[in-house]
Amino acid sequence: MPRRKDIWQCGLLPHPASRVLAADYAAADIVWFPQEPAFTFLADPFGFDDGNRLHVFAEQYDYRTRHGVIERLTFDRSFTLIDRRLVLEEPWHLSYPQVFQGEGAVWMLPEAHRSGKLTLYRGDDALDRWSPECTIEVDCLPVDASILRHGGRWWLFYSSAESRDTKLGTLHVAWADTLTGRWTPHPGNPVRRGRQSSRPGGTPLVVEGRIMLPTQDCMRTYGGAIRPLWIDRLDETGFSSEAGDAMAIPSGPSGRYEGMHTLSACGAVTLIDVKTIDRSLAGMALDLKRAAGRYARR
Repeated sequence: MPRRKDIWQCGLLPHPASRVLAADYAAADIVWFPQEPAFTFLADPFGFDDGNRLHVFAEQYDYRTRHGVIERLTFDRSFTLIDRRLVLEEPWHLSYPQVFQGEGAVWMLPEAHRSGKLTLYRGDDALDRWSPECTIEVDCLPVDASILRHGGRWWLFYSSAESRDTKLGTLHVAWADTLTGRWTPHPGNPVRRGRQSSRPGGTPLVVEGRIMLPTQDCMRTYGGAIRPLWIDRLDETGFSSEAGDAMAIPSGPSGRYEGMHTLSACGAVTLIDVKTIDRSLAGMALDLKRAAGRYARR
C-alpha cells in the first residue's frame, strides 16, 4: 500500500518553450490552475490553440478510484478559464494526452498502457469527442508515447512498459510515413538507458535547428525534474543525444514543489506540471478504506 501520494498541479507560462528552456521567465509569470479537491489532481497538460482559444487537455486523477480520465480546459486570450469538461474516459487508466494536428485532422495519443495497446484517437470539430482511429504497434508496449513530425515523416518516442526499470529508464524510437500506417521500430532500441533522461515528459520540438525531447529525471523520485534531451542524430540507422541540465522547479501557490514531469509547447504558450508529496495520515486512511472496500466485495 502506498505511503505517499504525488499531488500534481498544472501551470501555464505565456512564453514559448525556447524561452522557458532558457529560464527566461519569472515565477510570477506562471498562471497556475485552480487547486483541485483533496486527493485529486490534474497532470500531464498538453495544449491546442484553435486560433481563438487555448484548449488544455490533462489527466484528471482521483486517489479514491485510482483511475485517470482526460479533461479539456478552455481558456480565453487573457488565460481566464471559460470551460471545463470530461472528453475521454475508458475502462482503463488514461493520462499524458498529447494533442496535435496533422493529415487533415486533430489527434490525441494518450498514455494507456494498462489497456495493453497504444491507441490513436481522432477528435471532432469541437474537440469534445474522441474516437479510436487505430492501434499503433511498435516493438514493446509503449509508455508516454510522444510524437514529432520531422523530415517528412512521423517520429515516436516512448518508454517500455515491461517493468518499472524500463518505464523509468529506457527510450525507444519508431517512425512511420503516415499516422495510421506501419510503424518501424529503430534498430538501436532502446536508444537510451538510464533514469536520469530517458522517459518522455512532454512535447518534442525543434529549437534552433535541434530536436529537443523533454525527459523525466527519475533518479530521486518519479517525475523529479525535467531535463531537455538534445537529439543530434535521428535517422533509420542512428541516434545520438545529449541531456541538458535539470530545469529549475518553480515555486508557486503551494510553496516549494518536489518534482516536475511535463513540459509541453503550444506556440507562444508553455504548459508544465509540478508536484507536492502527501505523506499524511489522511492519505493512508483513504488507502485503508479503499482496501477494505475491495475486501468486502470479494
